[in-house]
Amino acid sequence: MMFYFDTDKHHLPHIHIKYAEFTCVISIKESELLEGSLPKNKLKIVLAWMELHREELLKNWELALIGEELFNIKPMQ
Repeated sequence: MMFYFDTDKHHLPHIHIKYAEFTCVISIKESELLEGSLPKNKLKIVLAWMELHREELLKNWELALIGEELFNIKPMQ
């Protein structure tokens, strides 16, 4: 998930992940876990997906900052 105008807590480009009872925040550029946790095997999948879609994620971040509509990114398969 990416939230519009979400720069108060994390000042760098990031996404929010929810899986079952787990939540976390991961930086887009560095793929660094900023907050929360995920099971190790799920985190590996998310990081691999982020690597494949980094440019799209960064473009969506830019759109979110100015309140524009985000475009869909192909989900994990």
